[in-house]
Amino acid sequence: MVAALLAVAFLQSIDSTPPRSSPRSVAIDERLAQDAGIRLGDRIVLSSTPGGIGDTVIVSALTRRRADPSEVARGDYRVRAHLDELQSLIGYGDRVDRFAVATHDSSSTSSAIGAINAAAFGFQAYSSREIAVETSRTFLVVSRFHRAIGVITIVASAIFLLCIMLLKVDERRRDVAALRLMGISAPSIVRAVMVEAALVAGVGSVAGVGIGWVASVIINWHYRGVYRTPLAFAIVTPGIVVLAVALSLTLGLVAGFVAAQRLVRMPALELLTGRHERRPRAVVAPQG
Repeated sequence: MVAALLAVAFLQSIDSTPPRSSPRSVAIDERLAQDAGIRLGDRIVLSSTPGGIGDTVIVSALTRRRADPSEVARGDYRVRAHLDELQSLIGYGDRVDRFAVATHDSSSTSSAIGAINAAAFGFQAYSSREIAVETSRTFLVVSRFHRAIGVITIVASAIFLLCIMLLKVDERRRDVAALRLMGISAPSIVRAVMVEAALVAGVGSVAGVGIGWVASVIINWHYRGVYRTPLAFAIVTPGIVVLAVALSLTLGLVAGFVAAQRLVRMPALELLTGRHERRPRAVVAPQG
C-alpha cells in the first residue's frame, strides 16, 4: 500500500507541469500607450525581434518624457524592464554600455571620476556637466545663431526708431518754432522731446512684452502637442523683459535727442515758414 502510494506520487510529479511564475512588470512610454491603446494592467509581449517569441509582461506604470532638448526630435519609444529580464531578452550578456553614479558634491564627483578612470583600462568617467556640454553642441550653435539674429534685429530696430522719431519731430516744426519765439530755451525743448520719446518707448515696451508672452504661449502649446514633450520652446524671463525695456528706453531717448537737436539748431523763422533763410554775405573789398 505504501509502495503504491509512492508510485502514484512519483507519477504525479512527472506528469504535472512546474508552477508558472507571475508575469513581470514593465513601465512603457506614455506616447506608446497613447499610440497603441495600451492601458495600465494590460499584458504585452516583449520580444527582441518583431513577431518572435518573447516574454509576457504586465504594464504597471507609464513614463513621461523629460524636458530634454536632445530628446525632442527622437520618435522612438522607451520601455523600462527589470535588468535580469532585459538581459535575457536581448542576449547581451553580463555587460553594460554605461552606468550612472550619484555623488554628494563636486569634490566627491572629482574623486569618483579619478577612482573609476584609474580602476582598469577601458573605463572612462565623465561628469554630468561634461556630458551635457558634449551633447548640447548643436543647441549652442542654434543659440549663437539666435543671438546673432537678435543683434541684427536690435540694430535694425534702432535705425527704424530713429527714422520714425525724425519724421514725427519734423512734423512739429511749427510747434517748436512757436516755443522758440516765446523764449523757451533749446535745452528745455530737447528735454520735452526726450520725455515724450521715453513715454512712447515705455508704452511700446509694455505692448512688446505682452505680444511676446502671448506668442510664447502659442508656440509652446503648438510644439508641445507636436512633439508631446513638456519642454518649453519659448520663454519670457524677467531678464529678457528687463533687457528689452532697457534697450527700448535707451534707443527711444537717443532717437528723441538726435531728432530734437536737429530741430533746435535750425532758426526759428525757418522752422515756422519752412523756407531756408539765406544769410547775407559780407564782402570786404581790399583797400587800394
